[in-house]
Amino acid sequence: MSNIRLFFQESLSLNLISKLDKSQSHYLFKVMRVNIGQTFSLFNESGEWEAKIKDIKKGIVEFLVIKKLRSANNEREIWLAFAPIKLNYLNLMIQKATELGVTKFIPILTERTIVRKLNDKRLNKIITEASEQSNRLKIPKLEKILKLNEFLKLNQNINIIFGDLNTDNSKINLKSSDPLCILIGPEGDFTIKERENILKLKKLIPLKINHNILRSETAAISMISIISFNLLS
Repeated sequence: MSNIRLFFQESLSLNLISKLDKSQSHYLFKVMRVNIGQTFSLFNESGEWEAKIKDIKKGIVEFLVIKKLRSANNEREIWLAFAPIKLNYLNLMIQKATELGVTKFIPILTERTIVRKLNDKRLNKIITEASEQSNRLKIPKLEKILKLNEFLKLNQNINIIFGDLNTDNSKINLKSSDPLCILIGPEGDFTIKERENILKLKKLIPLKINHNILRSETAAISMISIISFNLLS
């Protein structure tokens, strides 16, 4: 399998002849120095395929799909609901969460959320690149921002794992195959009223992962790591 992996949105099949976009063509030809006749991998939710460069014209790579490398797999649905944070920390959190297996990102606005807008295009680029690097097939979905109370109404019947410093619970049972949603607070944490509303959820699992107060991105990465490890056990 080639160590060069690119996400391809369109349908992939054996003997398909198609072209990469300008950005991917530049990366393959100018950055990675891959030439005509050499191979690389293309993937999407249908699986992963080996492709050979057929031609390069005006900087655009034309390829031929020559072999299927693996079929699609059924990933466990792990969602991350988070309050947007400052850019560098947010980028790190999104990147690492993608590598660790998050399948959907849900940005939420709370009373103490400082960052109120997101650059969806930039974040989706980070998500795609992290998926390419980490050998994933499915590209996680980035939802539109919604208010905390809307999130709670929409997810009454979802298993929500709530990172809560105030709980004594440090154990988690992940036997169910239903989607899991990790809920992380903003810088400054949730307000008392917000926390009360969160704790009313029927399928909520408060979880204490550390005695120390963690930054939002640290808490998110830590919780995803704990859950991923438990799912493998």
